Amino acid sequence: MIKDIVVNLGLGEHDPAGEFAVSLAEAFEAHVLGVAFSYEPVIPGTVMGGIPPEFIESQRAEADKVARTAIERFEAAAKRSSLSAESRILSASISAAAEQLGRIGRRFDLVIVGQPERDTGVPAEVIDEGVLFESGRPVIFVPYIFKGAAKLDRVMVCWDGSRAATRAIADSLPLLKKAKQVEIVIVSTGRPKSDEVPGADIGQHLARHGLKVEVKRITSPDIDVPSTLLSYAADSSADFIVMGGYGHSRLREFVLGGATRGILESMTVPVLMSH
Repeated sequence: MIKDIVVNLGLGEHDPAGEFAVSLAEAFEAHVLGVAFSYEPVIPGTVMGGIPPEFIESQRAEADKVARTAIERFEAAAKRSSLSAESRILSASISAAAEQLGRIGRRFDLVIVGQPERDTGVPAEVIDEGVLFESGRPVIFVPYIFKGAAKLDRVMVCWDGSRAATRAIADSLPLLKKAKQVEIVIVSTGRPKSDEVPGADIGQHLARHGLKVEVKRITSPDIDVPSTLLSYAADSSADFIVMGGYGHSRLREFVLGGATRGILESMTVPVLMSH
């Protein structure tokens, strides 16, 4: 069961991740922690001595104000839903925030973060990738265009027989059990791997958990897996996607696999990933 959720609150005018987290916590009668980061000013080393201290302090004050606004919005939403909730403002650099949220996430069942907006989302993008690798927990990424409460009627599970996909399915079981329909989608781009667990087998596994499951194999033109998955999700009116998160960390620089990156950049419904 999901009983403990942490969400990285959005700092813009609209906070899809916070709204999603509150509604999901309500559905599971879970506790939720809202975290808002007050980012340290980014000062290029070449101009360190040329910026007045007053300017730096004004930047910090503005960051604190934005974080406080996010917290107040979250607290009001949690109060309306009568949730068990808490909130916290943390001050950190962008890179440190990713590591910090990842460590915090380790003591929760689920981490929720928002997709960065294309023009203004560099900090959120760093945190999104960092928490996926650092937390050891399933992470739900909420699109910045998403509005409203969490909906789990039709869930699409992306299956390729990999370890990461297996982990994602196991982590998502509490969510899948609330779905009216679960569809396992396999993208065919060539011959299956010799050690691959067939989709029918994983379908039987989920059926034994009492889930209504269908297995669908689709073809990816030009091996464009992300676009194929997102197009199918739209055509099938999927409310939620489950998939493995691929990549590795090297010298603290996070490198995501092509399918993972493509989904995170263009998703239109919330996506749960496990690494």
